[in-house]
Amino acid sequence: MGNEIETGSASAGGHASAEPAPVFFTDLRTHGRESQLDKLKRLMRHAGIDKIDFENKYVAIKIHFGEPGNLSFLRPNYAKAVADVVKELGGRPFLTDCNTLYVGGRKNALDHIDSAYENGFTPFSTGCHVIIADGLKGTDEVEVPVEGGEYVRSAKIGRALRDADIVISLTHFKGHEQAGFGGCMKNLGMGGGSRAGKMEQHAAGKPSVSSAGCIGCRACARVCAFDAISFTETRERALAGGATRQIQVAGIDQTRCVGCGRCIGACNQDAIVPDYDQAAAVLNCKIAEYTKAVVQDRPSFHISLALDISPNCDCHSENDTPIVGDIGMFASFDPVAIDQACIDAVLAQPALPDTVLTEMRDILEATGADLDEERSHDHFFMTHPDTDWRSCIEHAERIGLGTSRYELIEVK
Repeated sequence: MGNEIETGSASAGGHASAEPAPVFFTDLRTHGRESQLDKLKRLMRHAGIDKIDFENKYVAIKIHFGEPGNLSFLRPNYAKAVADVVKELGGRPFLTDCNTLYVGGRKNALDHIDSAYENGFTPFSTGCHVIIADGLKGTDEVEVPVEGGEYVRSAKIGRALRDADIVISLTHFKGHEQAGFGGCMKNLGMGGGSRAGKMEQHAAGKPSVSSAGCIGCRACARVCAFDAISFTETRERALAGGATRQIQVAGIDQTRCVGCGRCIGACNQDAIVPDYDQAAAVLNCKIAEYTKAVVQDRPSFHISLALDISPNCDCHSENDTPIVGDIGMFASFDPVAIDQACIDAVLAQPALPDTVLTEMRDILEATGADLDEERSHDHFFMTHPDTDWRSCIEHAERIGLGTSRYELIEVK
């Protein structure tokens, strides 16, 4: 990797007229005088982070804290290195993420902070606080018009993330089972959406009620602005001591429901579930548009660490073997360019043996799948053949978020 202009993958739809964006890179090699954390700080300064006016500004460091049980998430030491640089430049950093749409260890702010602390992201280890951007139940959001949006008119962004003066994305670059890859745009776009925002990206449909989980508390009906929730079905609920009583359970009128997802956040029983029905290409387009809503109209800076490159998202409560070896650290002001640079770096690596990548390749070859030369060497496609990572890059360029053309500048 030298100081030369890279065009990115030809199929990623790079615009010939776009000026290449600088992407700074350093490998993970160290010696006795400098740690990887020192290299990260030096990379950030080489990439120009000090061009931003941080003085007394609130700085959101958007990161994924890792689902409990997953061990591929970024170590909190990296977050501390970024926070240290921000404080040296006069900023007031905090670590942030939004609650998950699915049921798990990060579905509300209390569980989410517990998970962050369990994985080491405490104020004592990172030097800054954790703020869950969309609040206690994932309903604290700001609607942000998307400039040039084709699929999303108004993105639902976690309020604390949107209230920040400056946004820094600190991303663990990896594969992803729906988007193809999980990079800067996935971290900001999907990760920056409230629970309702995540539903908007994942689904063109509407939520439904699992009547077995409903306890008839009517919390969902109280937050529904469209009178779409009624309680006409009755079922028997078991009580302590073997007693039972009749309760009325919720039902959603799909003709009234607008799919906002606020009832999902209101339900403490996880009885209301989203309909994951978006095609991969549309999902990626929405991720790009949500990313634009997060970064538009304020300074942003992006860091991606391509290490422990697992095949799936850190939202999993487990992690599989990395599909390729560790590569290094990237930094840029352009969220599209940094994703493209990380993609190209991964595609240039040999597949590690005994991984899901090599297993899937063997399966596809054994079934006689018709793979062209490009697809057969695409680690993301070969790992998750139903995904299409190119659609995210192409759409991000189309709406003016950034460019896939980049100049890779190596920091020794």
